[in-house]
Amino acid sequence: MPPLLILEFVALAALWGSSFLFMRLGATDLGIVPTAGLRVGLAALFMLPVFLVPGVWSDFRRRLGPILFVGLLNSGIPFMLFAFAVMHIPTGLTSILNATVPLTGALVAWVWLRERPGASRMLGLAIGFAGVCLLVIGKSGLSGLAASSSPLALLAMGACLLATLCYGLAASFTKRHLGGLHPLATASGSQIGAALALAAPTAWFWPDTPVGHTAWFAVIAVALLCTAIAYVLFFRIIEKAGPSKALTVTFLVPVFALAYGALFLDERITAWMIGCGLVIVCGTALSTGLVRVGWLERRAA
Repeated sequence: MPPLLILEFVALAALWGSSFLFMRLGATDLGIVPTAGLRVGLAALFMLPVFLVPGVWSDFRRRLGPILFVGLLNSGIPFMLFAFAVMHIPTGLTSILNATVPLTGALVAWVWLRERPGASRMLGLAIGFAGVCLLVIGKSGLSGLAASSSPLALLAMGACLLATLCYGLAASFTKRHLGGLHPLATASGSQIGAALALAAPTAWFWPDTPVGHTAWFAVIAVALLCTAIAYVLFFRIIEKAGPSKALTVTFLVPVFALAYGALFLDERITAWMIGCGLVIVCGTALSTGLVRVGWLERRAA
């Protein structure tokens, strides 16, 4: 990739990696639902200028219903689930589980769109699934490695995996029902859809106590930097380098998330987390076709 594109790639990973930190800081004062609601609401406002791009507004109006729905599936629900998760498990662990998004997407596409993976991808799905199981077992205390973990921690890890399932469903839904649209129409319109869906729950769960400056800064940062600007960067990379290379940003996000968690939240990075994270990354790389095992493909053929 050209040097400028590499910088954008690293910047995108750094932004998405910081989202877990900002959600934690915001949810501490605001609560889970208001944090997610403000994130998508402010992101929708920040992204309104993209409708001035030729073709974006017309595509948005043409497929209004499906775009708004995919926003709930791709932003509204996952952001609430991750906001819940970061309150009960380390942000770095949350980011590692989030790295299974391409893995989940491949599974959903296999079941829903009948996109049967090849031999390398099948191996990747198995490896990735094994990595997730090892990570969850180790962090839940079932293996004796984290005996102090609470049931809420296990529930939080389940919430992360449910969020990745939502992302996988949203990707297949987009491919089936939103093909050919301007990507910025889907990106900006989906934030509007999520904001509309979470408006009433955000008002209902709004905290009774005053919200501190740190929480306000965090939720503005996660909306502007990690959602609005990150979306623009992501689609720029897709346009210049293709979706396969853009997808690899998922592998770099946990690096930044782990660093932020250790620096700002005093979170502990364990060898078990790193080891399972590497297993998940290897499985994801195989399951998405980014890496192939030649002899296995030839044998399957």
